[in-house]
Parts: sequence; C-alpha cells; structure tokens
Amino acid sequence: MPQGTWSLEKIRGLFDLTGKVAVVTGGSGAFGHMAAKGLAAYGADVVVTSRKVESLEAAAADIRGGGRTVVAIACDCTDPASVEAMMAETLEQFGRVDIMVTAAGVATRYPAEEFPIDEWQGIMDSLVKGTYLCCQAAGRQMIKQGGGKIITVGSVRGMLGHPGGYSAYGTAKGAVHLLTKQLATEWAKYRINVNSVAPCIFWTPLTQQVLEDPKLSAIFMSRIPWGRAADPTDFIGATVYFASAASDFCSGQILYVDGGSTAG
Repeated sequence: MPQGTWSLEKIRGLFDLTGKVAVVTGGSGAFGHMAAKGLAAYGADVVVTSRKVESLEAAAADIRGGGRTVVAIACDCTDPASVEAMMAETLEQFGRVDIMVTAAGVATRYPAEEFPIDEWQGIMDSLVKGTYLCCQAAGRQMIKQGGGKIITVGSVRGMLGHPGGYSAYGTAKGAVHLLTKQLATEWAKYRINVNSVAPCIFWTPLTQQVLEDPKLSAIFMSRIPWGRAADPTDFIGATVYFASAASDFCSGQILYVDGGSTAG
C-alpha cells in the first residue's frame, strides 16, 4: 500500500546525510573533491582516496572546513588488494559505508588508428576495472548492512562519439554506464541504489589545455547548448541527490549533467 502523506519535516530531510559515511575515490581530482565537499556539506563523514595520500591534503583540508570528519586513504583502484585494504580501513574508522562515489580515473586521447594499445588498456583498467572493484567492495558491505548508495561517474562520451580521439575513454565510459545498470538490477533486492552522474567536458587541470585552445574549445562548445564547459560545482547537486533518500526509488539511471549536450 502507498505510504500516504509525508510530513513537511520528513520532506525537508530528504537530502540530509547526517550519520552517513561516504567513500569518494579520486578525491584529489576536480569531480571527486567537489563531490566529497557536497556530501560533507549535507552531513556525511567522508573518506577520500587517491593513489598517493599526499595529493589529498588540500582537498581533505578544504572539506574538513565544513566541520565533518574526513579521512584520506591511499588506494590504487585497479588493484584488488589495495581496494580491499581501503575498505577495511574505512570500516575500522567508521564501522560502515553508506555511499560510494567512483570518481577515480585517467584519460588520454589519440586518433583511433594511432592509439597505443598499452595506453588504451590502461584507460580501460582505470575506468572500468577500477570502478567495478570499488563498487564490488562497497556492495559487499552494503549487502551486509541492508542497503546503500553507489554513484559511478560516467560521461557524455559513454553515449556519443566525438572526433577528438576518445576511442578508449568513450568505450570505457560506455562500459561504466552498462555496469551501472547491471549492478542496479542485481542489487535492487539488497536495497542498494546504483546510479551514474555523466558530465560533459569540465574544467580540470587535464582539460585546461583543450579548453584554453580557441580551436579545440570551439569544437566542444558547439556541442553544448549552454555554450560553456561544466564547472566541478555543477555536479554537487546530482551527487547529493543520488546519495540521499530523495533518490530511493531511482536506480540504474545515467544523469547527464551536460548543459544540454545529449538533448539533440
């Protein structure tokens, strides 16, 4: 039977993450940093990870400024032992994990006919294998707990091709999108929501060279109706939504935060 009318107090609390524990991989990157900061702003305690813990210092200090507990842990998301060690340390610190955001990853671009296969495989390992291992580790714990929220990081490139040399990155993000749907269907019985935030090109140190090149930037902007690249702050709302009770009946979705890129 339907649950009936909710109180205003319950509705206002839909986005409250107080008491939740979130793990954000790639926490030193632009997406991971802002995602972690947004989750902490709504009450979550946060674990941020990167290959080198030193790279997390600035992000962790910024997030701690909001008054939440923030723990920085070194983790190579492509290494099963490293992922398991990160999860064990998280559980030792907090006793649970309620939210997993898989923001770690790398990207390089070459014409498809010239793409070095070792680099192509490295991107697949980082984005697909790394995402899977972190989802798997979090999912195992969430099954024991009786539920949780997993948020993968996709891309418009996982849906649409691009002439700019994305044969590895686009293929990997397409796999992340389908993995998101697969896990959502398998883990619904455990009350685990699995969704994806999929950006268009956004400002990071990795994209700065492209976005500051007038000719290259024009190619990307011509595909974004809003006429600008995304800013990492644009992804906070989508991340908090998928992490919160507001999305409890939403699973297997790819939310394109793309300035209208995929609209037509």
